[in-house]
Amino acid sequence: MSLSLYKQKRNFKNTPEPGAKKEENKSSLSFVVQRHDASHLHYDFRLEMEGVLKSWAVPKGPSMKAGERRLAVMVEDHPLPYGKFYGEIPKGNYGAGTMDIWDNGTYSPIENVKNNEAEKLLLAQLKKGDLKFRLNGKHLRGTFALVRMHNGQEKNWLLIKKDDEYAVKDFNIEEQKPVKQYSKRAKPVERSNGVGQKEQKEKSENIESVWKYIHAPMLAKLTAEVNDNPGWLYEMKYDGYRAITKINKGNAEMVSRNENSFNKQYATLIAELEKIKDEVVLDGEVVIENEKGRSNFQLLQNYTTTKQGILKYYVFDILFLNRHRLTDMPLRDRKDLLDAFFLKYKFKNAIKSDFIIGKGETLFKKLSSKGYEGIITKDMNGSYLSGKRSDGWLKVKSVMMQEAVICGYTLPQNSRKYFGALILGMYDKKTLEYIGNCGTGFTETSLKQLHSQFEKLKTEKCPFEKNPVMFGMKGKPVWIKPELVCNVKYSEWTQDNHLRHPVFMGLRSDKSSTEVVKEDPKHPASDSSMDTKKEEIITLNGKKVKCTNLTKVYWPDDGITKGNLISYYQHISKYILPYLKNRPQSLNRFPNGITGPSFYQKDMEVKQLPSWVKTVKLYSKSNKAYIDYLICNDAASLVYMANLGCIEINPWHSTFSNPDYPDYTMLDLDPGDISFTEVVDAALVIKEICDQLKINCFCKTSGATGMHIYIPLGAKYSYDEVKLFTELLATLTHQRLPDTTSTERTIAKRNDKI
Repeated sequence: MSLSLYKQKRNFKNTPEPGAKKEENKSSLSFVVQRHDASHLHYDFRLEMEGVLKSWAVPKGPSMKAGERRLAVMVEDHPLPYGKFYGEIPKGNYGAGTMDIWDNGTYSPIENVKNNEAEKLLLAQLKKGDLKFRLNGKHLRGTFALVRMHNGQEKNWLLIKKDDEYAVKDFNIEEQKPVKQYSKRAKPVERSNGVGQKEQKEKSENIESVWKYIHAPMLAKLTAEVNDNPGWLYEMKYDGYRAITKINKGNAEMVSRNENSFNKQYATLIAELEKIKDEVVLDGEVVIENEKGRSNFQLLQNYTTTKQGILKYYVFDILFLNRHRLTDMPLRDRKDLLDAFFLKYKFKNAIKSDFIIGKGETLFKKLSSKGYEGIITKDMNGSYLSGKRSDGWLKVKSVMMQEAVICGYTLPQNSRKYFGALILGMYDKKTLEYIGNCGTGFTETSLKQLHSQFEKLKTEKCPFEKNPVMFGMKGKPVWIKPELVCNVKYSEWTQDNHLRHPVFMGLRSDKSSTEVVKEDPKHPASDSSMDTKKEEIITLNGKKVKCTNLTKVYWPDDGITKGNLISYYQHISKYILPYLKNRPQSLNRFPNGITGPSFYQKDMEVKQLPSWVKTVKLYSKSNKAYIDYLICNDAASLVYMANLGCIEINPWHSTFSNPDYPDYTMLDLDPGDISFTEVVDAALVIKEICDQLKINCFCKTSGATGMHIYIPLGAKYSYDEVKLFTELLATLTHQRLPDTTSTERTIAKRNDKI
C-alpha cells in the first residue's frame, strides 16, 4: 500500500490530521496504538516501515495475555507524523471522532540483526504474512506476532501476544490509561507563535498569578546506579546555580532556589532573555565553563568579584507558555515545546540542554571519564512537581559532592593566613550535627573573602549540641552563626558520619542552611541508618524496596547485621549485576543469619512481589512443573533479594531466553583438609589440559580455600553435551592427580581430597 489511499480519503482543509508525506527512516523503528472513538470504538495498531506507518484496525485492541488472539484488519498506510496525532476529527470527515494515543514506543524484530537489516527482515516477514517483533512501550512490552489469516480476505490478520516474561494472566485494556488523551478541556491547538501543536488548557492563565506556584524548582533524588530505561531521558548534571526565569512583556526575572534574584549578578543573561516576545517560564542552570568545556562552580561563585568567564544558561524545561501552564504535561511534550521554542529564538548564551533517551549507562560512563559530576535521569511521562523532590527525577554522581553548613573555622597554622580549616555541619531533623573539618580547596583570594564574611557572623556560642572539641576535633575553633552553605567534594562517609577528604568547592548563595541534607547513595561505610533503623524504604531508579529487620545480626561473631548485608549488595550492584542479568535465580535464604537454618527457593509467589520485580516461567525438572523464577537485572531486585535473607546468590549458567544452552561450564575445586598448594596444582593441571585442547579457561577464588575454573561456551552447546564434556575434563584431571583429587561429590566418600 502507499499514502495515495490515505490522501484520497481526507480533505486536509477540514481535518487536523497530518498530510500525506513519506519520511526518511530513523535509527530505531517506532510503533503507536491509537484509541479511535469513531462510528465504533476500536484501536489502530501501527508499525513504522519504509517511511510510513503500516496500519491495522484492532476492534478489541491489543492484549498482554499470552496466546490471546485479536482480529487485526489491515488498512491504508499512514504518514509517520500520524503517530503523534491525537485530537478530534470533525464530523463529515473520514473517521470522524476522537483519537487518543493509547501507547507508543519502539519495536524491533525478534531476531538479533544489525539496525540496517532489521527493517529488511520485517518487510520480508510482512510480505510472507508472518510478522514477529518485540514492542517496547508503556503498556505493550515483549514479543508479539501478526499473522495473516488464510480465509480469502488478505486484509484480515491476527495480533497475538507471545508467552514471555511480560505476559499477564488477565488484561483489561480499558484499565490502561492512554499516553496522551484528548478532551475538549485540553485540545491540541496550533499556536500562532509557531511553537507547534501541543496539549493546552482551554482556560488561559495569567503568568504573574501562576509564577508564585511554579517558581520553586522540581528536585532530583540521589541514586547509586544508572539503568537503561527506554521510557526515561538522560542529561548532563551541571555544576552551577539552578535558576527559574519568568519572561513577561520583555521583562525577565531570574531567581534561585530560595527566591534570591539573579538579575543583577547575571545581567548579561537577563539582557539576552529579555529579547523574548512570548510569556514564558524556563527552568535551567547558570554555569561558567572552564577551558575544557566543563562547568566549574568556583568560577561561577567568584564571578561577581572577578568577572572572569562567560555566563551560560542551560535550559532543560519549560513550565509556562503564552497563558498556559505546562507543568501537568508529560515531560516528553514539554521537551517538544522547548525544541520548538529554541527554533524560534536564536540565543548566544542561553542554550537548550541536550539529552538522550534510553542509554543512560553509556552517557554516565562517557561523562565520568571526562571528569563531569554525573547525570540526571527523568521519567518522560512525568509531570513537573514544583518545589518537590520526586522519584521521577533521579541524579547519579560520578564525583561525590555534598552541601554543608559552615559552623566555624580553626585558627591558621604555619604559613596559612586567615583560617586553617572550615568546621562543617549538617542538620539531622532539627539538630545540627558535626560532620568534619575541611582544610583544602582554597586560594589566597577565597581565604580572604571567606574570612571577611565570617567576621560578620562570629559568635561565642558553639552551634552544635555536642561540642566536637570534646570528641577530639583538631585545631582551636572560632564559632560563627550557621548561616553559610558551601559545596565540598569528598571520597566517602566514615562510620562515625564524617566526611573523608573533603575539598572546598565554593559557597552556595542559593540555599539556606536548613535545606542541607545528607546526599549519599548508601555506601556500606556510611550507611549509619541501616544500623539504627529497623525498617527503611530504599528508592532505586524509581523503584521502592521495603527493607525490614535491619538490626537483626546475621554474623554473630562480627556483629554484622542484615542492614549491612543490604548495604553491601547495593554498593557492589554495578559490579555483580552483569553476571546476574537475565539469569534465573535459585535463592539460598538465611532468615536468621549464617548460624541459623537456610532453605532454597526457586518458585516465587508472583502476587506477593512488587510489580517491578521481573519473573519468568520455566520448566523445572525437580518440581516437574512450570515455576516462576526471579530475574535480577537491577539494583532494586538485588536489594529485594538481600532483604529476603539471600546471602548466597546462585544464578543459572544460562539465560532464561536460552535455558538449555549454558554460557559457561565450571569445575568446582572444593578442598577438604588439604593444603591450598594442592588446590593450585589441580587448577594448573586443568589449565594445562585446556591449553592442549586450545580452549580458554579462567580462575576465580571460592570461599576460604576453594577455586572455580570457568570455561566460556558462548551458548553453542546443549546442557547434555556440556555435562558430558565437563565430566571428561574432571576425569582427565583426576587421572593426572589421583592422590589429591576425586570426582566423588560426597564429602565422606572422597576422604579430604579435592
